[in-house]
Amino acid sequence: MTEPPVPPVADVRPHSFTYHGITVEDPYHWLKDDGYPEVDDVDVLDYLEAENRYFEAIMAPRRELVEAIFKEIKGRQEPEDANVPIKDGTYYYQWQFEQGGQYRIWSRWPATGKNADEGPTDQAEVILSEPALAADVGYFRLGAFAVSNNARMLAYSTDTSGAERFTLRVKMIESGELLPDVIEQTQGSPVWTADDSAFFYVVLDDQWRPYQVRRHVLGEPVASDVVVYEEKDVGFFVGISRTASKDFIVISTGDHVTSEAYLIPAADPSREPQLVAARRTDHEYDIDHQGDRFVIKTNDTHKNARLVTAPEEDPSEAAWQTLVPASDERYLQYFQTFADFIAVKERIGGIDQIRLLHRDGTNTAVQFPEPVFTAGLGANEEFESRTVRLNYTSLVSPNTVFDYDVDAAKLHTRKVQRIPSGYDPNQYVTERTIAKARDGVGVPVSLVYRKGVRKDGTAPLYLYGYGAYGSAVMPRFSTTRLSLLDRGFIYAIAHVRGGDEMGYHWYEAGKLQRRTNTFNDFVDAARHLIAEDFSSAGRIAIAGGSAGGELVGAAINQAPELWGAAAAHVPFVDVLNTMLDTSLPLTPIEWPEWGNPIEDQAAFELIRSYSPYDQLKAGHYPPILVTAGLNDPRVTYWEPAKYVAKLRTLKEDGNPLLLKTNMGAGHGGKSGRYDSLYEVAEEYAFMLWALAVRDDAL
Repeated sequence: MTEPPVPPVADVRPHSFTYHGITVEDPYHWLKDDGYPEVDDVDVLDYLEAENRYFEAIMAPRRELVEAIFKEIKGRQEPEDANVPIKDGTYYYQWQFEQGGQYRIWSRWPATGKNADEGPTDQAEVILSEPALAADVGYFRLGAFAVSNNARMLAYSTDTSGAERFTLRVKMIESGELLPDVIEQTQGSPVWTADDSAFFYVVLDDQWRPYQVRRHVLGEPVASDVVVYEEKDVGFFVGISRTASKDFIVISTGDHVTSEAYLIPAADPSREPQLVAARRTDHEYDIDHQGDRFVIKTNDTHKNARLVTAPEEDPSEAAWQTLVPASDERYLQYFQTFADFIAVKERIGGIDQIRLLHRDGTNTAVQFPEPVFTAGLGANEEFESRTVRLNYTSLVSPNTVFDYDVDAAKLHTRKVQRIPSGYDPNQYVTERTIAKARDGVGVPVSLVYRKGVRKDGTAPLYLYGYGAYGSAVMPRFSTTRLSLLDRGFIYAIAHVRGGDEMGYHWYEAGKLQRRTNTFNDFVDAARHLIAEDFSSAGRIAIAGGSAGGELVGAAINQAPELWGAAAAHVPFVDVLNTMLDTSLPLTPIEWPEWGNPIEDQAAFELIRSYSPYDQLKAGHYPPILVTAGLNDPRVTYWEPAKYVAKLRTLKEDGNPLLLKTNMGAGHGGKSGRYDSLYEVAEEYAFMLWALAVRDDAL
């Protein structure tokens, strides 16, 4: 008889720290390699590898199920998938996967001739091959893809480790020649000057903070590049963009609640950056240019934001004039500017809306085919366009690309996600319910399940949540999710506070001193679903990643008896230690979100009271799968590693606790489209096993 695998046990090494007179013991602190971001501590690597071997040993008997689920998921992917062509100047651009390919191939063709907008013509040319760039590396991610104004050059960047430190190169498109201009340690997309003689780009510091904007003149040494802007506040990140008119380069800087912007004429790149509105705490704004005026989204008078305009000669705050007033009901999220109108993305009652604001003062609301859906503005590169590219989906409707005809006020379907193995939306049901949280607030929950699933409390349920940074989890279609639905699962999204599903106030109600609302909402949503007979205690699998992994960890600590399985992906579970560690790239910028425990004792005590790692205690826990990325700059690998190491010593049950660390990847896991799907199959197989769901449940 084969002995069951034995989980590794991490060393206990005394370590403590003291703040505000409070001493905290942290015997797994050693799992943070002092040389990070280089990780070469033998003890650390040995422990992570031991956990990976244990993961493989436990999952070995489930590999057949993993492979079966992966085959299903892969069969739902379009083998030669491609995006709808995007017109930019004199060309249409498109990416495409070759048959079974992991990475995209980027092509273009002249925007002339009949049906040029439908797909490649005989004049199509490949301008970048991701498969070729990824051929000799274990991880690959394309970052920037910026074609020069004259369409002769392509500036692109790549990451081959998952550390999100990109290398920027410039390619002559016609000849394929790579110019000697190579820039390391960059992030985001460069912006070309009007004459294409130079471009602006962002530089990362040693702590992975985007802190400088530089200007590079082609052919000149990179070492001589001019620093155009440097952000001195360690809590602010810098980014660059180009206005829709292409007349201005925008330098943006900010944290999670405060922003500031500067303008540089694209035709006069050496001009001193012009400040739009000086930063002040809790004021955020975004600016674009509409040819003869500036358009700005600002939250200066209301958290849900208003839209204002300013004359081209004076974009300062004193010149702002209201175009769209702020509203308690209408949450203004973002906008795109065109020559003759402005496309606005709003949310009303938690439902996305797209509205066009015309020059004559009228406006048009885009009508979509379902009552509950997710819609957004797509890739719109043409400033003079009379069509607007839109993206649309729902829990039962595959991802759809529309072109909205502004003059006819009609949607034209350009692409509906095809499911090669077959999909019938009529076989699935979606609904929304409201769970009452313990403080009386109604929390929306979106659900989808297959027809025939009985709502008698016996169905397994997969509950997902995030709840941070004002990032909404909207009802979207998922091809991977079908593998759960077709096995009898009900899939639910808890729209907990901390996201912005219901408006900016929804975000504020789940941060700082009110952070625990997020965790309570999630647990209370589960209790509501149990009370409504969607499932029952012990039949619910929960999942979340990053800050959503923190949510999962907190929910496990608060109500372990509710969960039959849990998956915490790259989870932010060591919150207190991270918010005390100013050497990490994301710590200062995160203080407006979580609080500053270094200076504020109340913040220290609050964070410690909910930090999943700090709140682990002896008891029974559900089966838990935890993932990590060794090169992850967002949630460092030692957070999940410390969490698992500590929990192993405290859990008093025989349920599996697994840690899988991607040793050559970062925050998003493996990079190839199929490799990442295989990891989803592993999670689903783990949950099916943990909940004892038969593979032929339906």
